Formats: sequence, C-alpha cells, structure tokens
Amino acid sequence: MMIPSVLAADSVNSFPDSARAREAEARVRPALERDLAEKHLHYGVPVFMRIFKREGELELWLRGDDGKFILFRKYPVCKFSGELGPKQREGDNQAPEGFYSVAPRQLNPLSRYHLAFNLGYPNEYDRAHGRTGSALMVHGDCVSIGCYAMGDAGIEEIYTLAAATLRAGQGAFDVHVFPFRPTDAALAASADSPWQAFWQELAPAYALFERERVPPRVSVRDGRYRIVSAAVTR
Repeated sequence: MMIPSVLAADSVNSFPDSARAREAEARVRPALERDLAEKHLHYGVPVFMRIFKREGELELWLRGDDGKFILFRKYPVCKFSGELGPKQREGDNQAPEGFYSVAPRQLNPLSRYHLAFNLGYPNEYDRAHGRTGSALMVHGDCVSIGCYAMGDAGIEEIYTLAAATLRAGQGAFDVHVFPFRPTDAALAASADSPWQAFWQELAPAYALFERERVPPRVSVRDGRYRIVSAAVTR
C-alpha cells in the first residue's frame, strides 16, 4: 500500500482552524510572502519537510514553477526527546524516524504547545514492525515527550505555510525524518549502531531528493520501505 503524497482533501467546513491560527497567519504572512517572492516562490504552493535529529534542523521546501522543490528556510529544532533511532513503543519517549504524511485532519490549531501537526505515527511501516504510540507531533514551545518542538516563533511560520498549502489543494504533505543526513560517510561512521540496517532503508529517499529535488514515492512492501523516483510511473 502506498504512503500517499497526495490524499483527498478534507472539505472546507472540516478544515481545522482557530483564532490562534488565524492570528499567527496574520502576524507572519506579510514577511513570509516577501521572503517567498525573493526566491520566486508563491504562498500556498506544495511543501515538503525534512527533519534531521543530530543536526537539530527542520528544512522547509516549497515547489517552484518548474516543479522542483526549493529550500525556503531551515528551522532549529528546539527540543526532541530520546536518542538516535526510531520510536518503538508507547512511552519510550523516542521521537519517530521514517516517512510520514500530514493531511488537514492532522493539524491541531489548538495545541497545548501553541500550534501543531500530527506526523501520523505509526505509519504502515511502523505497524508492520509492531511499533506503538500516538499523537507524535511537530509543535511549538520547547518541551518534548517524543515530539519535535520548534518554539512558538518557528511553528507559526511552519504551520502557516503547511496550512496554506493544504487549503490550496495539496491533499497532504510529506515529512521525512532522519537520524542525521544519511550520506555514505555518515552511514559508515554509524556501522556499529543496531539501527544501521533501518537507516540504510531511509538513505535512498535522501539521496533521490538530493539528486532530483522532488520528493520520491515511498511505499511499504513486505515490511520494508520501497523508494522510487517520483518520475517513475506506476
């Protein structure tokens, strides 16, 4: 079964919203639109995110007019809990690693941590490996019990651009979460980790996006990630 990059959009009436989210958008949108224009990007275009635990960064990419994604901004991760390696079970305080998809219903504009969206853990791969847990978020503030806390200022921009693209018709956006940038050198340096085989499964998605600047297609087959170029037709 494919982990979709695009799902059927929720109806306008069911789109999560709040005064807090609207106030945040009003606060950050003018500067965002100015910075987007400088990179020839448009408010509401499709977004793609990558998170790197070791580097403590969230990258926010937006699709340009030629269909390639352009790096708009890097945000520091204020806090994540646990160590390098995937989340395995409820209560282990680990932040997830893997490939996730965020649809409108996963937005939380009334989070206790300002604004948030649910990564969608456990995904199909996680479930195939018996992993448990719920409500793993990217949110504001700077506290974490398995989530990625971006600070309130960071999450306002991230959430606003995510909500804008979902309202504009992108049924869902992808978030790829890595333990570190999985280059050949970094993977070789982690050869003794018990998670080496899992990280080797993640690496092709990183390499494909680095080469093509389009998020690859990700599916799960026989309990393993299958990653192919978005240019490959099904």
